[in-house]
Amino acid sequence: MAAPSPLCKANTSFSLALFRKLSDNDTTANIFYSPFSISSALAMVLLGARGNTAAQMSEVLYFTEAEMPKDAEQQQQQQQQQQMRLPDFLKSLKTKGLEDDVHVSFSQLLNELHKENAPYALSVANRLYGEQSYQFVEDFLGSTKKHYRAELESVDFRAAAETSRSNINSWVEKQTEGGFMHSRISESRYKYKTSSNCPVGKIKDLLAKGIVTGDTRLVLVNAIYFKGNWDKQFKENTTRDATFHISKNSTKPVKMMQQTSEFPFTFIREANCQVLELPYVGKELSMLIFLPKQIEDSTTGLEKLEKLLTYDNFMEWTRPEMMKEVEVQVGLPRFKMEEKCNMKNILVSMGMVDAFNEAASDFSGMSPANDLVLSEVIHKAFVEVNEEGTEAAAATGAVFTLLCAVFPQNFYADHPFLFFIRHNPSRNILFAGRYCSPE
Repeated sequence: MAAPSPLCKANTSFSLALFRKLSDNDTTANIFYSPFSISSALAMVLLGARGNTAAQMSEVLYFTEAEMPKDAEQQQQQQQQQQMRLPDFLKSLKTKGLEDDVHVSFSQLLNELHKENAPYALSVANRLYGEQSYQFVEDFLGSTKKHYRAELESVDFRAAAETSRSNINSWVEKQTEGGFMHSRISESRYKYKTSSNCPVGKIKDLLAKGIVTGDTRLVLVNAIYFKGNWDKQFKENTTRDATFHISKNSTKPVKMMQQTSEFPFTFIREANCQVLELPYVGKELSMLIFLPKQIEDSTTGLEKLEKLLTYDNFMEWTRPEMMKEVEVQVGLPRFKMEEKCNMKNILVSMGMVDAFNEAASDFSGMSPANDLVLSEVIHKAFVEVNEEGTEAAAATGAVFTLLCAVFPQNFYADHPFLFFIRHNPSRNILFAGRYCSPE
């Protein structure tokens, strides 16, 4: 497995930072999202951002690194003091790197993901919907097409907003069809500065009525779909009724899939956590599952693990040298999750303030008039894990011990766990989740 690229570092760091924000909203809720979808959608937005708007976005996405993380309040306090330019302390992906390296890297990764004759289904699609009477910067349109394969479709938001919304939803539905068990979408919407609600239902209705109006000028949509069979499938006749421990004092029934086979496996002593890798056919994608040995706290048992889950720890714990292929007795719930969220408040709290601020947003690289403000970023994701596989639409100084297996290791996920779907060649996280309770 190749060393992680700067883009992998940025995307993984963003994924884990976003996970912490989602977890803070509800420490016991199920979570599922596609960090890759969100970051690639926002990277397209970044193509048209300038000044402090671009600087904040690049820091939140970990394309650049500030000396210290800034929360939204600090960002607002320093707004007036900062020059309207990109920061010169780039450490992750260098700029012109914001205009070149980041987007070139995304383009290369998209080419890797769209692999012909792959033994799994994985597709990423991007599209821009622009008001037909509105003028966009040609360089912006050319760059989104070049790097993200995002074509512009002219629509009549002014006179036919509802028809336009329906057309966008139809495109999204088509991009995530095929069983669509897992589809995840990120959508960014722009309107005039003079002017939410998460969409309901599955991916067939991403944008709810009223979210596209006559003031809308641009809708940017990203859709990702994945379906893969396990390299070593579970047999349906071995699935049993079992008890899932939501906490020390609360349980729910669950269908527990079971098998004993050889899998990459390790134990992280400092987190008291097992890590299991379940490869999909072809082994280019895997599900990584982090399972605490037992529930040690008053909630899900994941508190200690989540605090330790930094970029450095994640990459170290999951590198091939740390994962030894051993015989493992696996018990994994059959589960299905659908999550939807308006990302605006979360992104603002992470420091992406100006993009949503009518008085401060700078999208002059997108619009010659510079009269656009980002109004919503909507994310929706769905995942199903069963006996056949998964469908989904959306070094530190620690000491690690590789277990020597004389007897099969026991990995019985009857209590909350974290899971990640990773593209192994690039080590990018495509999907991430937390399973706390059967639905």
